[in-house]
Amino acid sequence: MLTHGLWYPRCMATTCSIPAVAGRAMRVVALADTHAPRRWKSCPPAVAEQLRQADVILHAGDVCTAAVLDELSEYAPVLAVAGNNDGPDVAAWGAKPTLLAGLGGLRVAMIHDSGAAPGRLRRLRRQFPDVDLVVFGHSHIPLDAEADGLRIFNPGSPTDRRRQPHGTVGVLRIEAGRLVSADIIAVT
Repeated sequence: MLTHGLWYPRCMATTCSIPAVAGRAMRVVALADTHAPRRWKSCPPAVAEQLRQADVILHAGDVCTAAVLDELSEYAPVLAVAGNNDGPDVAAWGAKPTLLAGLGGLRVAMIHDSGAAPGRLRRLRRQFPDVDLVVFGHSHIPLDAEADGLRIFNPGSPTDRRRQPHGTVGVLRIEAGRLVSADIIAVT
């Protein structure tokens, strides 16, 4: 297992790259809106089950305390963006408003709040013209949509489902620079 202290210094900037492991797909677990400590007291068992299989973890904001990012880092390297409820400790951990990453050759952007649903794909394409995938949070509503060569993905929230039937995380599989699957997994 990689830990936050061993891996994190390589991705302090708003851009980073994590290479694929030769001969196998990269498994990325995406989550957002954990809202600790009000909603996330510690990693829920069903979330931990997904994290144990992760090569990389993406957190799309509203962590609310950097301790969650440290906890996630016990499973795999973590890339995170700051959400509207995140404080100075999350920023000090390294979460920026946006992040660009190469994950196994796939060009990925992350942002917490993607704005209103109408026009979202066009707006995100303008904001991130050179990416294949944008991962975001904020609404707590899982979403997987694609148009004009851009895929957008909101994993929902594992702990604050609001009006959704289940708490959720996302599982992305990347092979040879391509997103080959994007699944929303119920964890509650």
